[in-house]
Amino acid sequence: MISVNRLSVSFGGYCLLRDISFLLNSRDKVGLVGRNGAGKTTLLRILKGLQQPDSGNIMIPRGVRLGYLPQQMVFEDKKTLFKEAETAFDEILMLESEIDQINREINMRSDYDSPDYTDLLEQLSEKTERFHLLEGSNRDQKIEQVLKGLGFSRGDFVRQTSEFSGGWRMRVELAKVLLRSPDVILLDEPTNHLDIESIQWLEDFLSGYHGAVVMVSHDRVFLDRVTTRTVEISMGTIHDYRVPYSQYVVLRKERREQQMAAYRNQQRRIGETREFIERFRYKATKAVQVQSRIKMLERMDLIEPDEEDISQINIRFPQAPRSGAVVVEARELSFSYDSNLVLDSIDMILHRGDRVAFVGRNGEGKTTLSGIIAGKLPGKGRLKTGYQVKTGYFAQNQDALLDGGKTVLETLDEVATGDIRVKIRDILGAFLFSGEDVEKKVKVLSGGERSRLALARMLLGPCNLLILDEPTNHLDMRSKDILKQALLKYDGTLIVVSHDREFLDGLVDKVYEFNEHKIREHLGGIYDFLQKKKMESLTELEKEVSGRLTEVDADKRDSRQSYEMKKESDREIGRVSRQIDKTEARIEKLEDELRECEKQMENASLNTGECLDPDHYVRYRYLQDQISHQMDLWEHLHKELELLKNKRK
Repeated sequence: MISVNRLSVSFGGYCLLRDISFLLNSRDKVGLVGRNGAGKTTLLRILKGLQQPDSGNIMIPRGVRLGYLPQQMVFEDKKTLFKEAETAFDEILMLESEIDQINREINMRSDYDSPDYTDLLEQLSEKTERFHLLEGSNRDQKIEQVLKGLGFSRGDFVRQTSEFSGGWRMRVELAKVLLRSPDVILLDEPTNHLDIESIQWLEDFLSGYHGAVVMVSHDRVFLDRVTTRTVEISMGTIHDYRVPYSQYVVLRKERREQQMAAYRNQQRRIGETREFIERFRYKATKAVQVQSRIKMLERMDLIEPDEEDISQINIRFPQAPRSGAVVVEARELSFSYDSNLVLDSIDMILHRGDRVAFVGRNGEGKTTLSGIIAGKLPGKGRLKTGYQVKTGYFAQNQDALLDGGKTVLETLDEVATGDIRVKIRDILGAFLFSGEDVEKKVKVLSGGERSRLALARMLLGPCNLLILDEPTNHLDMRSKDILKQALLKYDGTLIVVSHDREFLDGLVDKVYEFNEHKIREHLGGIYDFLQKKKMESLTELEKEVSGRLTEVDADKRDSRQSYEMKKESDREIGRVSRQIDKTEARIEKLEDELRECEKQMENASLNTGECLDPDHYVRYRYLQDQISHQMDLWEHLHKELELLKNKRK
């Protein structure tokens, strides 16, 4: 449907995109991935026609409509929420107005046999047919469905859009993109301003969408559940994988291992060739061979390995004084903005070592409570922090509080004390600031770079209570991995406000749900909470639809729920069984290759004059490691299958 042909883009002499080409089909669901600054947003802007490439072209068939949601935009607040969402149906609104006008003219005419009257009837028929084709009569229903799906309530429909925060305004713009039903939806970080429930609704909407979707997102779960294709931008080029994100990660690792093996082999050959040239450069008898090798080096296509995956870099928070057993205690705590009640008489107690997530719809008070605990906002009621509690706080606008006139290095150096000063560059490197990057002024950094710098700065202060408010919004996959690994090793008390399920998974063991000015404690991880919420939502839905159920209705409902749960269980069992089959096939293939390797080694040992290439032994060890890894995976999958089957009984 859309063809990208040999596209190139440069900024200030730096080649961002180099001669890239790919084809977007009519129902593709594409995840666009790569490091911050790789060119993902630039490519979306070019696809939308907001930016021109230096060379190459994009072919979009006539009539194909594109919808685009950028990361940042300027809003015009002149309507109510519902009226603003209604602007997505501009053609339907125009048709409705024209149909009304024609009907008024017809009612005023009496020259029923005149050509003008016949022409009016034909116009009315044509426009009415077009109106029904666009499902104009379902307009209000669609608006309500999308707005509620994105977290708005009915009471919000009549509010002016100017009353909403920037995050909620972005939801309005997202709603308009979805309601226009374009042939291709382009989304740049659509989940940054959504809560978990809205993200889940958007997943369902996009995965079943009739058109194509191309999106940039750092939410792995979201990518996995929506996309079926992953396009990676790396070092100016693209690599196209016809699989969701998780499978792409595995394939990319395999590709990089092969690439690095080829790179090392090539570098060895280059070294040997240069050594030959230097040794025999001035020997006349070797002149022909030397010139031949020089030309060979000049013609050689050098292998450039992809950027290194540094997600395994180990960083850890500095040791902090041990706090008291009770870290935070809130009793009858309330907070209001003017007349707007946010928190109403909440009680909460956190103990040393607790790791909790604050979740819920935007505007329910997660950031407010975080700010109160951090001492940034005054709450009414009682809030007590425990003995020797030292708090580290990362706010959503933390990056905006940095001094734009300082360099990246100076920003950390001004707060570093003691032995940690010698590790500043290591910490910056872990957050993807290396080489000349550390001399950049803060004011020229991107939003993601400033967020990474603010997080790195926070690492320098020893604290035993860490409060992070949406820390992953502008972080790429590697930066999130680095931060999560550091937090897993953190031995203090942790509060995380986040909608990123993959980031929270394994990081927290308690969830506080914010709803209607109150909080509710849920023990367990984020997926335990989501599973429980899904069941509760189903129950509430049944109550809303059915009211007081009769025994027969209740039996039908229970039967239906049981059937749905059985179907879901069967799907999970089938999925795990297929994974087991694939794993067994991989193990069998790897064992065949290992036996072949062993056979070659035995033959070499029998033929004393034969010497195997060193890469052969590297390959042998690699195959052993892969078999061990696949066997571990096979055991894990069998345990999972057994649990699923027991649960189904």
